[in-house]
This record gives sequence, structure tokens and C-alpha cells, in this order.
Amino acid sequence: MSSPRMAMAARPIEFFGDGISYLKGREVQGRLIVVEGPDGSGRSTQLDLITAKLESDGHAVVTTGLKRSELMSSSILEAKQSLPLGKRTLALLYAADCANQLMHKVIPALEAGCIVLADRYIFTLMARSTVRGLPRRWSRDLFGFAVKPDLVLYLDVDPDELFHRVFQKYSGLDYFESGSDLGLSDDLYTSFVKYQRMMMKEFRFMEREYGLLPIDANRPVVQVSGDLQRRIDGYLHGRA
Repeated sequence: MSSPRMAMAARPIEFFGDGISYLKGREVQGRLIVVEGPDGSGRSTQLDLITAKLESDGHAVVTTGLKRSELMSSSILEAKQSLPLGKRTLALLYAADCANQLMHKVIPALEAGCIVLADRYIFTLMARSTVRGLPRRWSRDLFGFAVKPDLVLYLDVDPDELFHRVFQKYSGLDYFESGSDLGLSDDLYTSFVKYQRMMMKEFRFMEREYGLLPIDANRPVVQVSGDLQRRIDGYLHGRA
């Protein structure tokens, strides 16, 4: 039987940039944990396992992710279907989605003492913008309103392995996730691998900048799950 959870210490909300003025200095007891990784990396499966484990340990869990705000989710889907779509426009749409979820879902959950599990966060959005030619500084400034997460775990998968997983699971490739909008190659496989390698390079850069923790997700689900759980348990119990 799992032992009851210990109350987490309150701490001030921290932002990446200027933040949200009226929330500065406000304290929360909850924690924001992010799981990053491309489609096909096993994020959904791992997030389900993490949620079940945290809840069994007595934690209240709230989940969030990209394109999940009531305000912006349908607008983003419609915009992506209306090609061509400008790279700045796409970035701004996702930023609005993120801001709306922070205001109406994430911050209230943190104030209530919940663990918020994010199925990707601003790191994916910044990487996408950079590989599409937008300056890193522009993206960093754009997401200055975002709350700093307490822990960011990145599911790292070799692009060739990723291609086979995605093709088997979805029977096709997403236009943007394969980099088709960048004109990298007429061959879909080559375009996908090139794009994913560009994304990997950006995540390597962000590992150093933001302290992202890479997790080898080329392994079986149970091994990846065990690694993720150890990292999360270690953080929640104050272990390095």
C-alpha cells in the first residue's frame, strides 16, 4: 500500500520572463512536471502510467498539453488545415493556447496543491519556431509569460526508430511533424528524419539552457517508465 503524500512546501510562482504582473509573488503548493518528446516517443503511454502512480501515492493530478484550451484548440486546427500558414502566426496561436491554459487551468491547479502533468510545453513550441527560422530570442521573449516548470523530462528517440513507430501507429505522417512545410526533401522519409534531427539539436541546446533531463526512449516501455518514475519520485522526495 502506498503511503499518504506529504504536503509540498509553498513557493512563489516563477516565470521565464516578465510573467503575469498580478501573479508575481503569489505562492503555490502544487508542482508542474513536463514530459516532452516527439509524436511516437511514447508520451501518452508514459503520462498515463505516471498519472496512475502519482494518484496511487495520494497526489491530485491535473493534465494539460498543446492545443487543449477551449479558446484556441479549434482555431489552431482550422488554421493548420488552411495552408500555407506563416511561422510567426503559428507560433502566436500556440502561445495564446498556452497562456489561456495557464490562466484558467494550470495556475489554479498549482494553487490548489495539485501536480500538473504537461504533455509537452513551451520547449516543443520554441524548438519548432527555431527550426523554421525564427530567432531564439524572439521565441524566448514570446513565452516570457510562461510559468517555469519544476521538472522537465525529454523522451529522446532516434529519428529512424521514430519514423517506423509513427508510420505504424498513425499509418502516415503529420504535415508539420514531418517538416513538409520546410521543403527539406521530396522524399517523405528523408524529410521526416531531417526535421526530427533538427528538433533533436534544439532540444540538446535547451538541455543546457533549461536543465531538461533526457530519457532514452528507444528502450521498452517498462524500462522507460521505471526511469521516469525514479526521476519524479526523486524530485518529489528531495533526492538529487
